[in-house]
Amino acid sequence: MALLKNVAKVCKSKNAGPFELTVDVVFEDNETFQRVKATGALCARLIARLYDVPERDVLFTPYDAAFAFKATFPRLVPAGDFGDTDVYGCQQHAPLLDVDLPI
Repeated sequence: MALLKNVAKVCKSKNAGPFELTVDVVFEDNETFQRVKATGALCARLIARLYDVPERDVLFTPYDAAFAFKATFPRLVPAGDFGDTDVYGCQQHAPLLDVDLPI
């Protein structure tokens, strides 16, 4: 087992417009990326659970050429709206950092 924050080269989030967030997880090399990918641990279901959104609303894409995963999903509060705590969406990757990967 390994925490995502200890094996990913990059884990970041940002707005994908005012109503959606995108999270990118990038690995240093193909071997690590393929090991993580083979577990199926990083998936739309995980994103849905961590961010409290319906799984059907999560667009989850592995990018083999970049050793990366991308997930785009609805923001619970639109950017800049009342109750928004991160207008740029740049701190929303935090729930992923402590995900324990079975590698």
